[in-house]
Amino acid sequence: MELQDVLNERRSIRSYDADKKVTKEQLEIIINAAILAPSWKNLQTSRYYCILSDEMIKEFSDKCLPEFNQKNSEGAALVVTTFVKNCVGFDRLSGEPVNECANGWGYYDLGLQNENFVLKAKESGLDTLIMGIRDGEAIREFLNVPETEQVVSVIAVGYAAKDSHMPKRKNVSDITKFY
Repeated sequence: MELQDVLNERRSIRSYDADKKVTKEQLEIIINAAILAPSWKNLQTSRYYCILSDEMIKEFSDKCLPEFNQKNSEGAALVVTTFVKNCVGFDRLSGEPVNECANGWGYYDLGLQNENFVLKAKESGLDTLIMGIRDGEAIREFLNVPETEQVVSVIAVGYAAKDSHMPKRKNVSDITKFY
C-alpha cells in the first residue's frame, strides 16, 4: 500500500469486529514501525503497554475508561502509551528544561511515534482509535506504570466492524501562512 493511500484511508474507528483478534506479533510489527519515528536526541522514551486477553481488556475498560470509550473500543486490543518524564527537553547534566516546552517534548515524541503506530496498523489491515479521555491514575495502578512515566493515551487496535467515511478536512490555505 502506498503511503498516500494509507493517509487517505486511516480513520478513527469506533466499532470493532470482536471475532477477529489482534496478535502479539501484529503489535510487535506496528511498534517496530513506531520506534522509527524521530525523538529528542534519540532518547526514545515512549513506552507501550499492550492488553490482548479478553479478560484483561474487559477489566481494564471497566476500571480505566469512561463508558463511551468502553463502547467505542469494544472488540479491540488496547495499547496504553506513555513516555519517561523529565528526560526529553531537559539538559542531561543539570536536569533543567532547555526551553519553555519542558515535558512537552515527551508528548511531542510520543505523538510522532503514535502517528507511525496508527499508520502502520492501517497498512497492516488494522484500524485504530486514539483515546485521550481515560483515568490515568487507574491505568497507572492497573498496569503498574512507574511514576517516572506519563500516561498519555489508550489506542484501540482491531478490525473495523463497518466502513467509516473521512470527515471534512481543512484546506492548506486555512491553516498555513507563507512568508
